[in-house]
Amino acid sequence: MSERSRWERETRDRFVAARGERRDRFSTSSGIEVDGLYGPETPPAALGHPGESPFTRGVYPTMYRGRLWTMRQYAGFGTAGETNERFRYLLASGQTGLSVAFDLPTQMGLDSDDPRASGEVGRVGVAIDSIEDMHRLFDRIPLDTVSTSMTINATAPILLAMYVGVAEERGIAREALRGTVQNDVLKEFIARGTYIYPVEPSLRYVTDVFDFCADELPRWNSISISGYHIREAGATAAQEIAFTLGNGLEYVRRALDRGLELDRFAPRLSFFFSADRLFFEEVAKFRAARRMWARLMREEFGADGDSCRLRFHTQTAGSSLTAQQPLNNVVRVAIQALSAVLGGTQSLHSNGFDEALSLPTAEAARLALRTQQVIGAETGVTDTVDPLGGSYFVEALTDELEGRASEYLDRITGLGGPAEAIEYMREQIHEAAYAHQQAVESGRAEVVGVNVHRDEDVPPVPEIPDFPALADAQRARLESVRSNRDATAAARALAEIRRIAGGDANLLPALVHAVKTRVTLGEISHALRDAWGEYRPS
Repeated sequence: MSERSRWERETRDRFVAARGERRDRFSTSSGIEVDGLYGPETPPAALGHPGESPFTRGVYPTMYRGRLWTMRQYAGFGTAGETNERFRYLLASGQTGLSVAFDLPTQMGLDSDDPRASGEVGRVGVAIDSIEDMHRLFDRIPLDTVSTSMTINATAPILLAMYVGVAEERGIAREALRGTVQNDVLKEFIARGTYIYPVEPSLRYVTDVFDFCADELPRWNSISISGYHIREAGATAAQEIAFTLGNGLEYVRRALDRGLELDRFAPRLSFFFSADRLFFEEVAKFRAARRMWARLMREEFGADGDSCRLRFHTQTAGSSLTAQQPLNNVVRVAIQALSAVLGGTQSLHSNGFDEALSLPTAEAARLALRTQQVIGAETGVTDTVDPLGGSYFVEALTDELEGRASEYLDRITGLGGPAEAIEYMREQIHEAAYAHQQAVESGRAEVVGVNVHRDEDVPPVPEIPDFPALADAQRARLESVRSNRDATAAARALAEIRRIAGGDANLLPALVHAVKTRVTLGEISHALRDAWGEYRPS
């Protein structure tokens, strides 16, 4: 028996003998058993240095001593005008980056007057039908100085084209634009469901964005490979790491097969993770993901330097918010945001406490932003790099999570990669979600205000916007765009999109041209449906 094993066994025995415990077993979301006490496990020399591969301790040498993370609150409300007001309010409150939520029709490639959009226009985000909506969305916002993130996937290239078109019509150079487009369609097939086209043409569309950004938008992140939605669907922390990094490797392979040079696009890849309930598991998850990505990129593609660097955005866990006793969510969000900071995030969205009831109010959004600002200004956790590095518990969890995530990734590889393992990943997520729900319903997983410490207070009923009137106004604006554009130029632009979709040239230049002729998002998406068909899950 090794000295480490002997120390662990003897210490555990002493610890358990000293006092009784509340439960027979303590474990994380990934099923990792948590011991009562941890001791020396990882020699400090094995941790490496921040800013150096494998980046366990952070992707930059000075981390937050040099610059705080980007405080990027996610927002999207009905119309572009309303959302613009919230953006300017948050920027005036000290937010340092924008993050756009789009409504379901926009995500699914449907204009607001499409019959299938009925009842959904503007409900879960902003409705964007044309470049005119995009102009209203960013009215009086300096696109050459503000960083913008757009959470959009199946229609991501169109929204990026609109953003570029707005900048050019304002005289702003492409080189000045900073931000991220999520553009992660694989996770839609796995966890979220807002896909449109079959897998193969969808992946071609993703790599079109890689190619375009490498040539035209040097400061733009061409993808945000999302574990957040995988986690929100019910995945464990280990599954979140494995499925996200597996998707990332698939995108890298597709880009290389396209003929792109690794160092042209890999440094602009970014990731998006959840900050979930179990504080230390989340800190360890971020550290494990960085280390694992650096290793995988080096082993599989011979990458080094910036091409191995995993930079990520974090959002606190929407699925952890409760409608019961909603003010408790303030505490949840603060603790989750702190785990993201201690885990080394590059940007962060903290949820509003009322999001389990409705779209967040201005007051809740400001308090969520202030939560980040308090962490950055008042706690001292930003004064040193990786303050939990070397913690016996954190290092043990980091190792264990990497090991379990590697097992999932090996299984995905054995099935032929993420594009072939969609059903496997879906099944694993569903099983994990079911297990968690059973734990909550049985009381094994305690949720304050839900199954413990309950009271009889009735949650406030949120004020519901007049969505039918909102949709009518949006459809009227859309009709005005169609009536006033050059119909012949729009038709030619759509014909060109269909032609390119049938070959292998990059679609982005044609998309930029089309949106500037006022072709709509739905018209472009239908043209691509004609060329590629639609995905039907098995």
